[in-house]
Amino acid sequence: QVQLVESGGGLVQAGGSLRLSCAASGRSLSPFGVGWFRQAPGKEREFVAGSNWSGYSTYYAESVKGRFTIYRDDAKNTVYLQMNSLKPEDTAVYYCAADSTGRGNAEYEYDYWGQGTQVTVSS
Repeated sequence: QVQLVESGGGLVQAGGSLRLSCAASGRSLSPFGVGWFRQAPGKEREFVAGSNWSGYSTYYAESVKGRFTIYRDDAKNTVYLQMNSLKPEDTAVYYCAADSTGRGNAEYEYDYWGQGTQVTVSS
């Protein structure tokens, strides 16, 4: 079992930056693909960014390409999402997830989820 706990959310003005963290416990994250998803009020959950087990392959939603970066520190058993140039439409609850296949590029393969952290971007 892997337990995931997100942190780093908050309120930020449009154009600002935030870094989300996802700390894992229970098992090493190193063989897992990891990803970030988000869900805005009244909308379905959507994929934001993912990384394969090594970190060499990363994937992004078109809406965040060039603004968000996913990276992992396996020594700290932690995954990060650096979010720059934030927009009001980025407002959502952000979830961290782990994929035991190691691929990190398919939502249906994610089998461990955190509880989420709120990100609010004001205009």
